[in-house]
Amino acid sequence: MSDNNDLKDAINTFIISLEEEQKKSKKIEIGKTEKENIEERENKELINFTGLDKIVIILKKILEFICTGEKINIEIDAENLIISIYGKDLDVVIGKDGSSIEALEYIINLIGKRKKLIDRRIIIDIIDYRKKNIEILRKIALQMANKAVKEGRKIALRPMPSYERKAIHNLLATVKDVKTKSRDEEPNRRIVIYPESNIQ
Repeated sequence: MSDNNDLKDAINTFIISLEEEQKKSKKIEIGKTEKENIEERENKELINFTGLDKIVIILKKILEFICTGEKINIEIDAENLIISIYGKDLDVVIGKDGSSIEALEYIINLIGKRKKLIDRRIIIDIIDYRKKNIEILRKIALQMANKAVKEGRKIALRPMPSYERKAIHNLLATVKDVKTKSRDEEPNRRIVIYPESNIQ
């Protein structure tokens, strides 16, 4: 619980600092030296990246608030819009059952959408937590698909976030004799596996 509170506090602090930066940038300063003007132009050039690059800059700032003094490496899969974060002691950013990753991903996508930096959803992974979790879910889904066919009945999986459901739907679409559907509403949305002969 305290991990989630730490993340919320960090996000609130970050948003306040962004608002203060915006207020400062709106003020017109008079009498800047030539050196200050050069530095300002260089800073503008540094942030003149693609939307994804800007998102990474924002993400780094958030992580600095959460993981003070922690050395963090970020890898980007631009094609699939996946940002992978690596470093030590990142449990607080993962949270229980990945809940803090989801909160971080939500705020990053919200910023990206409102600032029109991205047109697709960004996925964030931390020290391959989600990648490993997907592999476990794939094995369970295949076992449940076999069970559904063998027993001739539908099987509902546990509630999952959308990125997990998508991975399972895609996997089971390649499996003979089964179909999948999603049911229920978020955050309880889940996949139901049906034997092909028993779709309802």
